[in-house]
Amino acid sequence: MDAEFDDKLPIYIQIMNIIKRDIVMKKLKEGDKLPSVREMSASLKVNPNTMQRVYQELEREGITTTQRGIGTFVTCNEKMISNIKIEMAKEIIETFIGGMKNLGFEENEIIQIIEKNVKGGGDLHGSNS
Repeated sequence: MDAEFDDKLPIYIQIMNIIKRDIVMKKLKEGDKLPSVREMSASLKVNPNTMQRVYQELEREGITTTQRGIGTFVTCNEKMISNIKIEMAKEIIETFIGGMKNLGFEENEIIQIIEKNVKGGGDLHGSNS
């Protein structure tokens, strides 16, 4: 797992988001054991204290569980995983819509652009082709 970090967001949050994305995309499956704090901090080239915080926050949110002496595991709670996916989708949509409005697009134009792109006709010029 190699990552480049954005200076605008705390690294531990970025790592949490990477792990959440991997869970939603099934790269990490329900019940999978996560690498140790030491292994993860070495692979991501971050301080072990940062990884410890990531694991603590993931557990606090119910995304992982820790079994003392054994390791940290992805939750088997399908509803939790579904909620993570929905929350991530909301963030993407809010960012997209905000960006489009900043560019001067009206709501109906945004909807038309989305419909065209979902259907595979990715022309943003508004032509009715």
